[in-house]
Amino acid sequence: MGGLDDYRRKRDPARTPEPVPEAAPERPSGDTGRGDAFVIQEHHARRLHWDVRLERDGVLVSWAVPKGLPAEPGQIRLAVHTEDHPMEYATFEGTIPAGEYGGGRMTIWDSGTYETEKWTDHEVAVVLHGGRVDGRYVFFRGPHGEPGRERDWMVRRSDPPPPGWTPLPDVPAPMLASPGTLPADDEAWAFEFKWDGVRALARVEGGRVQLVARSGHDITASYPELRPLGNQLGSTQVILDGEIVAMRDGRPSFAALQHRMHVANAAQARRMAEQQPVTYLIFDLLHLDGTSCLSLPYEQRRALLEELALDGPRWQTAPSFSGDGEVILVAAREQRLEGVVAKRLSSRYHPGRRSPEWVKVTTDRTMEVVIGGWRPGNGKREGVIGSLLVGLPAEGGLRYVGQVGTGFTDPVLRLITDRLTAIERPASPFVTEVPADRAKGAHWVEPSLVGEVLFREWTPDGRMRLPVWRGLRPDRTPDSISAFGDDMTF
Repeated sequence: MGGLDDYRRKRDPARTPEPVPEAAPERPSGDTGRGDAFVIQEHHARRLHWDVRLERDGVLVSWAVPKGLPAEPGQIRLAVHTEDHPMEYATFEGTIPAGEYGGGRMTIWDSGTYETEKWTDHEVAVVLHGGRVDGRYVFFRGPHGEPGRERDWMVRRSDPPPPGWTPLPDVPAPMLASPGTLPADDEAWAFEFKWDGVRALARVEGGRVQLVARSGHDITASYPELRPLGNQLGSTQVILDGEIVAMRDGRPSFAALQHRMHVANAAQARRMAEQQPVTYLIFDLLHLDGTSCLSLPYEQRRALLEELALDGPRWQTAPSFSGDGEVILVAAREQRLEGVVAKRLSSRYHPGRRSPEWVKVTTDRTMEVVIGGWRPGNGKREGVIGSLLVGLPAEGGLRYVGQVGTGFTDPVLRLITDRLTAIERPASPFVTEVPADRAKGAHWVEPSLVGEVLFREWTPDGRMRLPVWRGLRPDRTPDSISAFGDDMTF
């Protein structure tokens, strides 16, 4: 370690605002060359990372840490040893032009002093004392022998985190709202619009985003346009709750989202993101920088969420309103949204539970159903499905609730036909009677696919009147569907 030749060779002072001294920096009188200053810079280059720089022998010895310094004892992260930087770099903030080495925005994330416990060519152990970082870290060389890996070091935190620190957990199941009517005591509630999309929780650590659907499936690869959310959050560790929506004519469109929900191939997802991008509407905060927020009241969680100021090209904090819930519901109807969700201001976050402290009030009746069979089409639908036979979970199988034959586009018809053909079975999965004219010629399938329908009302015998198909719900599983529906009054 030592010397600025590599640093100067990689930079043209006429093309970058970075300091490029012509000679070695002068040391203050009495300086032994073992300085005690450090700086950590957040570097939004081709990939977000944090540059950790330690003063040593008149230069800043540097490592690029892709996910930032570990916060938990024993946790190890990659730290790539880079060229030494001049001491002037300790105060540098600015934007390195695109095309230049390290092009991107650079800001000071933390700075302070450090104590040296060990410094060799293979291991550096230091205790950092900064405004955001305070602890013992050990940088050590990683495995060698692989071409291109010569600069790879690792960094480990070797002392406990601050008191009260809670590690960022795995993503929990989301809290669910109960169907109902607007609460009478408006002043005790907040009101949010009910968005027509896919529920998704986002786990963000070290600038990297993981998206998890309500079903528990990882859907990160399906929505590449949401990854830059991690860049905005930087080193902030959070778990967010929200809804992924696709906009059409200025409003969320579940039909438009259908084209994105079934894409898992990374290359195809990137192409689809250009054709039909999605937006992540964030409405809750479950964990923030070492602190669980689950036990905090909604009102406080919401305040913390708004302090994050999450507003980007493909994500934003969803609005929350206080006051007259009826006015908000009328606004939802006028904007042709699904409805509103009323959330009690004092409500805690209960993972995986459907709670009366959150109430969803819809402008139309929608319901999730399980597909149990299909009838072949004819005419323009020759070779694909003509209608779906659907039901709700019941002991031993499904309870028949109706036939859905409208609301399908040609691509959806082909998709569902392929999916259902692959799961055919010889016997009906319905444990209640399917009308003879519906059962005749039907193809039965394993009850494993969930869809959503819009319908006008229930008939006296428990069937949907005038159901319209809205789309498959790969984020749902049959065992997560209510045996009675969300609003089965007839």
